[in-house]
Amino acid sequence: MPSLTRWFVKTSLLYLASALTLSLLLAFQPILNLSPLSGFFPIYIHLLVFGWVTQLIFGVVFWMFPVFSKEKPRRSESLGWWTYALLNLGLLLRAIAEPIQSTQSNPFSGWTLVLSALLQFLAGLAFVVNTWGRVKER
Repeated sequence: MPSLTRWFVKTSLLYLASALTLSLLLAFQPILNLSPLSGFFPIYIHLLVFGWVTQLIFGVVFWMFPVFSKEKPRRSESLGWWTYALLNLGLLLRAIAEPIQSTQSNPFSGWTLVLSALLQFLAGLAFVVNTWGRVKER
């Protein structure tokens, strides 16, 4: 298994554990009167969808899809690492800025959300560029 795939899969498992923990906190919010958690539901969704599912898919695709060529079986490993870095940086920025924006809206957290969305978009684009040539007939 390639190193990049291991990083994607292990990171996805960390995001899954984080999302499940957050879901418990959100479920107990009314009982424990945890009102500061009101802005964390979108983070829960992002941790599940982009942190766990998307990263798991990216890692498995990088590993298991057909080879691009004998010289570059996985096409560009560096573009794969850029995908990993951009996706995770975008997720972390979102996890920080989203609760701030929902409770104390300000230009800094708003622009941080824009930057996080841009980074996630670029990660998705890098993944598509790196994977497109590996999708072919036998």
